[in-house]
Amino acid sequence: MRWYVVRRLLWTVVATFIILSVTWGLLAVTPNQQAAELQFQVAQSGGNAEAAAEAFERARGLDRPLWERYTTYMTNMLTLNWGWSDSRSQPVVEAIWAALPYTAIYSVPTTILSILLGLSIGLYSATHQYTKTDYAATFFAFFGFAIPNFWFAIILLLVFGVQLGWFPVVFDPDAPFLSLAMAKQLVLPVVVLTTGTIAGLMRYSRARTLEFVQADFVKTARAKGASEWRVLTRHILRPASPPLVTILISDLLGIFIAASYLVEVVFGIPGLGQLSFRAIIAQDTALVLGTVLIGVFIAIVGNLFQDLAYTVLDPRIDYGDR
Repeated sequence: MRWYVVRRLLWTVVATFIILSVTWGLLAVTPNQQAAELQFQVAQSGGNAEAAAEAFERARGLDRPLWERYTTYMTNMLTLNWGWSDSRSQPVVEAIWAALPYTAIYSVPTTILSILLGLSIGLYSATHQYTKTDYAATFFAFFGFAIPNFWFAIILLLVFGVQLGWFPVVFDPDAPFLSLAMAKQLVLPVVVLTTGTIAGLMRYSRARTLEFVQADFVKTARAKGASEWRVLTRHILRPASPPLVTILISDLLGIFIAASYLVEVVFGIPGLGQLSFRAIIAQDTALVLGTVLIGVFIAIVGNLFQDLAYTVLDPRIDYGDR
């Protein structure tokens, strides 16, 4: 196990290097929109557009050879000197640290609710198959899968924010984190994310649990007088846990990496998703690389914990020290 963890950590470094290199390369070959706009404005005012473009490249360091720019970026990443954000006029690390709490403040409750509700509804639906509750849970799951998050977020804002006025339409970043004002702002984002995440967890947990509900060892446990709670937790949930961890980790990673873009842009939350989105629009290479690094780190470490959790949930799984 020890050497397996070491190998996985080394692969984490390699994977991070590859992803950052590809990201930097794509940004390097993409035409710079700011430079084009500057040239257009200078040309309209009768100035020298080519001279303005050269001055812009010198100011951004874009006149240096590609290998030199690439080496500088990678060295800065290694030393945690992630450069300067031109679009925000501050160091990249400061911009990320300022945005991270706003992503965490809705991701944490979403994660907790998704795990508790998704697994609970899935287990209950499996043990009460073909009942009205099972049909209602199935309908909710298909609803969560089918409805686009960004459209659902806009509808909730229009109905509960604009029409009813129950929740604020514009996110106030100055509201205290542990306050009722901040909680009201997070209700709709959490509902949007939880709806989609619960659907996947519920359907998958239901499908996995059904494989064990009528198993012989479960019938034997009931025949011996075991309580329904013991049967559910020890004889059904435990053998179903290893495959559930896979969908659980992937859904949680989706919250932090993919869904944060949609939710933060729609609701105006100044978190990592919106920070990365605006950096891509502004072609702020240093800031894009910094936000990509955070997502890569979360994804790779999450998959490492997923593999380690297998050995805890299923003693038959042993990676060994080979």
